[in-house]
Amino acid sequence: MIGVFKETASGANANRAARNRLLDLAQARQIDAILVSELSRWGRSTQDLLDTLNRLAGWKVSVVAMNGMTFELDTPHGRMMATMLAGIAQFERDLLSERVKSGLAAARARGEKLGRQPGQRPKSEKFAPKVLQAIEDGRSYRWIARDLGISKNTVTDIVRRNRQKAL
Repeated sequence: MIGVFKETASGANANRAARNRLLDLAQARQIDAILVSELSRWGRSTQDLLDTLNRLAGWKVSVVAMNGMTFELDTPHGRMMATMLAGIAQFERDLLSERVKSGLAAARARGEKLGRQPGQRPKSEKFAPKVLQAIEDGRSYRWIARDLGISKNTVTDIVRRNRQKAL
């Protein structure tokens, strides 16, 4: 049996529910192989990846990357390939992190403000016409919030801003 769980959590996270579930299944010998999109998505770091691959090898569970590579750690070639690929993946992750930090620092140096700016309310601006129509129809703030999937505070904020514009 091959275990396939879709996980969107970062590989750098320590607590990843889908990964932990797969490891539990592997330890219980309920799966024979794990399919990963790429090796770098499986481990938090080179050391974590190698430790996990070694544990899986001890349970006789293979890790197969979507590019077709199988990582069998019971052979010298398999261990070497896994170690090299894990190191390259860690290097790529570190480079990406450096580039992002450098880009943010350059933007700050240019005086750009990062993140959502005060006064920007994309969600409430998107829902404002629907909220105002529901208010005209006599709906309660709670009903509107539940119906549109937004908080009651967002409804209150939209109504308050609309009243201020009318004055």
